[in-house]
Amino acid sequence: MDYISTRDATAKARSFTDILLTGLSPDGGLFMPAVYPSITPELLNEWRTLLANDGYAALAAEVLKLFVDDIPERDLEEIAKRAYRTPVFASEEIVPVTRLNDDLHIGHLSEGPTAAFKDMAMQLLGELFEYELGRRGEEINILGATSGDTGSSAEYAMRGRDNIRVFMLTPAGRMTPFQQAQMFGLDDPNIFNIALDGVFDDCQDVVKEVSADAAFKSKYSIGAVNSINFARLLAQVVYYVATYLKVTETNDQRISFCVPTGNFGNVCAGHIAKQMGLPIDRLIVATNENDVLHEFFTTGDYRPRGAADTHATSSPSMDISKASNFERMIFDALGRDADRTRDLFGTQVKHGGFSLDDDTLHHITHDFGFASGTSTHADRVDTIKQIDDEYGVLVDPHTADGVFVAQQFADEVDTPIVVLETALPVKFAETIREATGREPEVPERFATIMDAERHVVDLPNDADTVKAFIADAIDRTDV
Repeated sequence: MDYISTRDATAKARSFTDILLTGLSPDGGLFMPAVYPSITPELLNEWRTLLANDGYAALAAEVLKLFVDDIPERDLEEIAKRAYRTPVFASEEIVPVTRLNDDLHIGHLSEGPTAAFKDMAMQLLGELFEYELGRRGEEINILGATSGDTGSSAEYAMRGRDNIRVFMLTPAGRMTPFQQAQMFGLDDPNIFNIALDGVFDDCQDVVKEVSADAAFKSKYSIGAVNSINFARLLAQVVYYVATYLKVTETNDQRISFCVPTGNFGNVCAGHIAKQMGLPIDRLIVATNENDVLHEFFTTGDYRPRGAADTHATSSPSMDISKASNFERMIFDALGRDADRTRDLFGTQVKHGGFSLDDDTLHHITHDFGFASGTSTHADRVDTIKQIDDEYGVLVDPHTADGVFVAQQFADEVDTPIVVLETALPVKFAETIREATGREPEVPERFATIMDAERHVVDLPNDADTVKAFIADAIDRTDV
């Protein structure tokens, strides 16, 4: 399997393990498989039996094999077994599914060590990184940005691993106390938390600016765990397949997904699964008050906003106005025209955004199946209470965004809708109290998390300052 950049059709194709360690393409584009492998009805039959008999890790290995040809198949199987197991995940199913009614299901993606869906990819990424670095005798310094959950998931997946350091940028004061405690409470010598004076988009911009400095990136072996790294999306494709197999009984059934998203990575994995042939009808994007994506899917206008216009909401992991993975879907929508993609995301976005013509938008909404909706704080609170009262299921604010939007589409969509859960309610206790009048349950593994000493460095929103910090930390620590 070859991988290509969204911005340079002439660049040499790369292998999976190369893009695993590189993250962002040198031209600023994102890596994509040169072709999507196919999911046939016969393959779904095999996978349905495999999932039932051997579990999630075995299914994950088979999906990996479609995209990875430079790691032996037996090693991929062992990597998947180490990534998807108990007690790392609280449920032996790894991704349980709850049926609320005939129209609505919830795919539970928050059974991992940090109670967030990001664990689904990060646990696999940690195994892949350690395997490949050990094979090459190299080390990597991971630079990432988080609006809440990516950071803790990455740090828990990478802590204590050989040949890996993690530098995670967070927007100062923009995460919940629980999210901050998960990250800043870690005291592992290979983990570095940095709080920038800005919003998530500023953190993400710094990651991209540092990664674009080819000399610095090479000298300090900078890699990525944000969803700009295609390996993240590959891991997420697996749970679309697993959820489909659990909700359906035959391979001619179609289902839809409603996905709370800010950075477009989670739903982009669904797009990839659909392009592979998984019988997905609609991919419904759920946004909060930061509704740049909803505006695009309803108008064709993509207008990223600056920090001053990015709202701080009660679903903070979606407080994003520049969706990195959006470029991957647009690349496909434009017939994989790298020159045009580079113009849109490398030039026009810097000057305020772009608009697509009606035919291209119709292709995205009709052929790709995308739709969207948005919700407010009041909608989240009401939905949390409603789902709790009617079904005895407590959801976090982001998942509530998804449920609220899914319910708006219930009469329009002819298939069951699976809402992909984002996190456990314990991470957002203040909103849960407002909605239900009670505290969310605290899983035993998080009983003392708020008590740990905090380890975080405050830095200005400046790429050069961040680079200086990284260089100094690498010079004074061994991994």
